[in-house]
Amino acid sequence: MPIMGASRTLTSRERALYHGSTGLVLAVMLFSIVNFVFNDHFPFPNGPEGAFVHLGFPPYFKVELTIAKILGVLAIVIPAVPFKVKEFAYAGFAITLVSAAIAHFGRGDARNLSLIYVIDPLVFFCLLAVSYYYFEKGHSLRAGARASALSDRQSAA
Repeated sequence: MPIMGASRTLTSRERALYHGSTGLVLAVMLFSIVNFVFNDHFPFPNGPEGAFVHLGFPPYFKVELTIAKILGVLAIVIPAVPFKVKEFAYAGFAITLVSAAIAHFGRGDARNLSLIYVIDPLVFFCLLAVSYYYFEKGHSLRAGARASALSDRQSAA
């Protein structure tokens, strides 16, 4: 077991938590993308109206949100994407999940249909927070290791 502070990478437990939480959040985002495009019914899967119509959003918002989710998923999945871009993807997903809970609550879905319509996005928001915590921690550890290696090279010269 590594000594606290000496490790330059996430532990295997931390990597598992990061990959598990990230995978679940990305799966939900991909599911919603596919659902928006191919089966936009509310309540899912065979409701009488589209989710965006149900929530009172204009039709163009579905297109914008779908494109933003696609870009966010790609930003998080592709390793070469810069750190700041990935942070914007995390922020966008956070706003989307909290907004979904608020929209369903405001529409009365918790009372009229099921509380799950409000709780579900908040559960995935919590998973997103876990993913972001370990994403940022891993980035900080790698940045610290690079800085330490650079310092070691400079002092050796």
